[in-house]
Amino acid sequence: MRVLVTGTAGFIGSTLAIQLLERGDEVIGVDNLNDYYEVALKEARLARLTVYPNFTDIRLSVEDRAGMEELFEKYKPQRVVHLAAQAGVRYSLENPHAYIDSNIVGFMNILEGCRHHKVENLVYASSSSVYGANESMPFSVHDNVDHPVSLYAATKKTNELMAHTYSHLYGVPTTGLRFFTVYGPWGRPDMALFLFTKSILDGKPIDVFNYGNHRRDFTYIDDIVEGVIRTLDQIATPNTEWDGQNPDPGTSKAPYRIYNIGSNNPCELLRYIEVIEECLGKKAEKNLLPLQPGDVPDTYANVDDLIKDVDYKPSTPLEEGIAKFVAWYREYYKV
Repeated sequence: MRVLVTGTAGFIGSTLAIQLLERGDEVIGVDNLNDYYEVALKEARLARLTVYPNFTDIRLSVEDRAGMEELFEKYKPQRVVHLAAQAGVRYSLENPHAYIDSNIVGFMNILEGCRHHKVENLVYASSSSVYGANESMPFSVHDNVDHPVSLYAATKKTNELMAHTYSHLYGVPTTGLRFFTVYGPWGRPDMALFLFTKSILDGKPIDVFNYGNHRRDFTYIDDIVEGVIRTLDQIATPNTEWDGQNPDPGTSKAPYRIYNIGSNNPCELLRYIEVIEECLGKKAEKNLLPLQPGDVPDTYANVDDLIKDVDYKPSTPLEEGIAKFVAWYREYYKV
């Protein structure tokens, strides 16, 4: 297939693109290589893709309306995976406009491209952060998610609403994936695993929020990518049993689906740090801090729908995943 993947210089996007290229798909990759974090890492990820003859590298911001219209017209992708976004809960407290531009305006351009060029399937990144103030565990796609606690989360909830509108009005099949704390090699430097590993190796204290009492559904990158590909290959269909008197948030009469994608195995942050220490052979000095604004204490995904619909099977133990990250980090940064 010809697949448009946005965010191909990103953590998930680059890993996904490699898997698609390896199985013979043509990938049109879009990224603007912004400086939210070190550009050299993004360029190194892209370098892994440009060796494939069936990869096209496009430098473009998804919020560039004219540029995106031209791209859809020129390449006419059959399917789209939209991962490009301004990420990070904490950064949304400092630079909220970046989230509106990239996550909402950018997503609008993706939806319009899919609508006007009859794209067969759109899979897009949502986030576990949409659950916000919801404390019912494990989080289910059939739960209400109307109480976000960060602007980042609000933009991702907005994406789901926008996608449903286009599925309803224009029949665009859309699948939103609520990612749960992705980690692994080539990860983002603002993520906990990256920050902790760097600080521990440098002999610096690590900031541990909520005094380490967080629980997170840490999900290894390869498990995430497998789930993305499975949903890309299975086009969303209407739920014929959907009832407007008792509306299900996770499905619709339109070709629209929402899935959680996580390990289905939450881990306490202090245990996560312990595994990092074991892999590094070095103890961390912990700076215990209260819960940060916009953060939620726990995330735990109910992935039953994804298992049932696409046979999703997260299989990477935390100890194995962190060991692979540490090995990559030592090699990449020559530590």
